[in-house]
Amino acid sequence: MTDLTEATLLRLFIGESDEHDGRPLHEAIVLKARAFGLAGATVLRGAAGYGRSSRLHTTKILRLSDDMPLVIELIDVGDRIEAFLAETNAMLGSCLVTLETVKVARYGHDGGLT
Repeated sequence: MTDLTEATLLRLFIGESDEHDGRPLHEAIVLKARAFGLAGATVLRGAAGYGRSSRLHTTKILRLSDDMPLVIELIDVGDRIEAFLAETNAMLGSCLVTLETVKVARYGHDGGLT
């Protein structure tokens, strides 16, 4: 059996057109996560979605949106994710933020996040 490490998965749901200090918000968050030393970050672009406004964002022909939904997933141990979230709170505006406890089966050659 593989040793499992407990970690926290932080998900941020934002729009592609969201910005922070003149740069795309997703880029600012990923660069901040890297500087913070988090274990990993991934930005996923959605094909369709809506948020609090209920305005549909889609890639359908004749209605190409310039504000597609993005999900940013960041992972590390719980304390580091919570510290990162506290430090970036002002950047996040009205985005949806979720936290989830996950089990990491493998991360790099040694398998752990520590």
